[in-house]
Amino acid sequence: MSADAWMTALDINLWEADVRSRVEALQWSVAKDLLVAGMTVIIEWGTWARTERDQLRSEARALGAAVELRFLDASDDELWRRIHARDAEDPPVTRHDVAEWRTYLDRPTDAELALFDTPGS
Repeated sequence: MSADAWMTALDINLWEADVRSRVEALQWSVAKDLLVAGMTVIIEWGTWARTERDQLRSEARALGAAVELRFLDASDDELWRRIHARDAEDPPVTRHDVAEWRTYLDRPTDAELALFDTPGS
């Protein structure tokens, strides 16, 4: 479930935060139905805050699903390269945006990672 992919398919500007929230809510609703049906779901949102990750993990576990966390931590230069190559935002993302957004990231601690299932198990 990728909000960016759905918004792009619907020709919606990726900066539309209110629409992004509604798309993510819709995706989570669909994802929960899929989890109940025993399917695998990948959430590809920027769950930057632990509270967001805790909520998704708790709700998925309540449905009986195993929950893995795959945390990818790329350098600012790599993020910039990927964003620039993607060229999907209007207005474009700046290097300053990347640096500022990094300050919002609540990196998972070892204690938090221990709350998730081991990938591939």
